[in-house]
Amino acid sequence: MANIILRSLHPDDLNAVVLIDGDITGRSRRKFFEKRLQVTLELPETLVACAAVTEDKLIGYCFVRVEDGAFGIAGQVGAVDVVGVCLDYQKAGVGMLMMEEIERRLLARSIGLIRTSIDWSDTSLVGYFSAAGFALAPSLVLSRHCEAQPSFAEGDPESPRDFDGAARDYTPLLRDTLPARSMEERDLSSIVRIDSKLTDRDRTAFYQAKMQEVLNESGIRVSLVVEQNSAVIGYAMARLDYGDFGQVEPSAVLDTIGVHPDYAGQGVGRALLSQLLGNLAALQVTSIHTQLQWDSVALLEFLANCGFAPTQNLVLSKSIA
Repeated sequence: MANIILRSLHPDDLNAVVLIDGDITGRSRRKFFEKRLQVTLELPETLVACAAVTEDKLIGYCFVRVEDGAFGIAGQVGAVDVVGVCLDYQKAGVGMLMMEEIERRLLARSIGLIRTSIDWSDTSLVGYFSAAGFALAPSLVLSRHCEAQPSFAEGDPESPRDFDGAARDYTPLLRDTLPARSMEERDLSSIVRIDSKLTDRDRTAFYQAKMQEVLNESGIRVSLVVEQNSAVIGYAMARLDYGDFGQVEPSAVLDTIGVHPDYAGQGVGRALLSQLLGNLAALQVTSIHTQLQWDSVALLEFLANCGFAPTQNLVLSKSIA
């Protein structure tokens, strides 16, 4: 096997990364990788990126997001975003070498857990992560189609309380009486306060990084908040992306949703989702995904009532402590 050097990704690696990914996926995802490389340089604490090089030629890359408090797990987690190896080197152990390097870098930051999500039918990736020591995690990936939602303003005569069942529970909900607006950076402190009431934890670092991701990395801002008396009472942090959950088509990812406890049961969360689905449909985004722990019973029931259902994705994890 040729001498392989592992190093950090550089801005001038972009063309080579896009070319390798295009050979693997059959399409160009330049914008996706431009954003990832930009974050690697500007916010290195939120992303670990590794390159494999031989004879001055880039032959592999791996991006891992550092999440703090995500997936219902206390502390930091490394989330494998995308891994790619040049077709000519896919049986040369390049992917394993990069994963070992990623694990070393995460351990240097005292991060002892790494996760990913893949389609179960992608047998090559299943085999790769299995050989790398990953195992099934106690988590679910849920999704639903994005579609425009009816609203009172459009003349729907029904009260939202007249609807029940998983398919109708969220429509039209209170979208006209609880209007949602686009999330802004000034909302961060309000979101952190709501989250601390829900979790009894201060996750400022997690939400600072997530705010940067959903407002600046995704290109198009889709995250929302609901206000009452000029105070934020609920939020949904979502982003558009290419590559999450093993997808190559554009989709939306719902990262987190929260409602102030004083307003629980008043339709705030469902109004946020109703508006979010309508906005995504207008952008011609066809699906939205989210990930949660299997025992998050209340959240699972809420999402099921809003039309979400389990996908064919496997959530894998590995302890590297």
